[in-house]
Amino acid sequence: MIYRQISIALIATLLTSVNVKAQPLLTQPKLLVNIIVDQLRSDYLEAFVPLYGEDGFKKLLQQGMVYSNASYSFSPIDRASAITSLVTGTQPYYHSITGGMWLDKETLRPVLCIEDQQCEGIFTTDRVSPKNIATSTFLDELKLASKGKGIIFSVSPFKDASVLAGGHAANGALWIDDKNGKWCTSTYYTQNSSTWLSAINSLISPAQVAITTIWEASSPLSANFSYFLSGDNQTVPFKHKFNTDGGYQEFKTSALVNEQVTKLALQCIRGNAMGMDAITDIVSVTYYAGTFNHEPVSDCQMELQDTYVRLDAEIGKLIDELEKTVGKNNLVFILTSTGCCDEESLSYFRYNIPTGNVDMVRTANLLNMYYGALWGSDKYIETTYNNQIFLNHKLLEQKRIGLKEATDRAQEFLCQLSGVRNTYTAQQLLTDTNQQIEKVRKGFHPERCGDVIIEISPGWNLQNPDYNQNKTYRSSFIPFPIIIYGSNYQAQKISDAVSVEQIAPTVSKIIRIRAPNACSLQPLF
Repeated sequence: MIYRQISIALIATLLTSVNVKAQPLLTQPKLLVNIIVDQLRSDYLEAFVPLYGEDGFKKLLQQGMVYSNASYSFSPIDRASAITSLVTGTQPYYHSITGGMWLDKETLRPVLCIEDQQCEGIFTTDRVSPKNIATSTFLDELKLASKGKGIIFSVSPFKDASVLAGGHAANGALWIDDKNGKWCTSTYYTQNSSTWLSAINSLISPAQVAITTIWEASSPLSANFSYFLSGDNQTVPFKHKFNTDGGYQEFKTSALVNEQVTKLALQCIRGNAMGMDAITDIVSVTYYAGTFNHEPVSDCQMELQDTYVRLDAEIGKLIDELEKTVGKNNLVFILTSTGCCDEESLSYFRYNIPTGNVDMVRTANLLNMYYGALWGSDKYIETTYNNQIFLNHKLLEQKRIGLKEATDRAQEFLCQLSGVRNTYTAQQLLTDTNQQIEKVRKGFHPERCGDVIIEISPGWNLQNPDYNQNKTYRSSFIPFPIIIYGSNYQAQKISDAVSVEQIAPTVSKIIRIRAPNACSLQPLF
């Protein structure tokens, strides 16, 4: 009986070992491609499927792990805060990049989130670096784990996207200069040779393409029928010659810019022998899927449709080229969106939908009058920026008025104004653990934000004449996916709600490094 029990246990052990051996061994990739598509939307992505080839979006959707219900855990979201959250695995509350720009509390001057006067530009006048990211990224952790041997590059049409997606330790971050249309970088990076970049611009200069190319629909099929799910499917042919007299901003929001991004990304990979040894390398590639020249979707439907069609071709080209040169078994692609889009002004008044304007300058003046009635006439408010109010701390201290009392009074007063859905004080966001305000709290950082934050009602417009700000607020969810594609990952559709901040720990698990130092979420699998 004892021998029989031993035999059964032995057989069970052998069967278990066979099952273990049958499981695919997840090998560490030689190259990880982090694809971020600015303003990618699932509804548009799905609407244009009949126009796609077989090697781009279709391959990712059919052969990848597709998490269809992705989101960001904080508010508000823009390109800068989204990309930084993606690479750090945490929210602005920790990584400090609350948006593309914020107000410097010392100078009361709006500053770019990557501004760094200590670093000079190469082929640009921009002085930028990633120094304001307050935590590590998974790209930084790769550098630490590989003792500097892992190669990291970031390529984007936009400087904020390129710098933030590269992290602190990238070998290079490259973007298209707004003024001269050339690929440029910063002296912050180790790969900062102007000779190398000059050679790149002589081969693949976006400026030359913008000057000589006319943008038309890429195929007769996409030019003759609108695949948008609304409207009457009537097509309006387009033909754009880019105006470069004032810079290259138009070109950078066109479908043609993504081709230039692919070319440079492949050039960086080839020129730096990325993916050619046992140490994992990472390239971050940011594409654009927003509207042309930030126009309303209703005014450029065919252009947006062509943007998705051309983007599909570029992603297919990137995958195909790297699978040939690096090897399909040596690659992992991760694709997701910034989860935001340019909000367009809609004709709510025309259809009697509740709307209106919240003028921040007028709002601040009313609040200042209210303070004056309480404590005597004076300038209690220094300025406003976006939906934030910055109080005059020195004056409050001189008058022996506590900051908490001032912000609580502001909160009580502002909630009575039309178009104000809610208000939050800085102290409330720092100390309150109420789940109702958790999303706003995660998007807050005390060094970057004001003393009082106003939540604008959906459909209302925030206006700030002092800084030429005009924005329509929406609380609606923008659907977008997270897609992981590689030879070790089986095709499957996963509808569970996931956060983009889970990408960083997932990448860390894939390439066998520790997660970024402020990342507390679990990997996607």
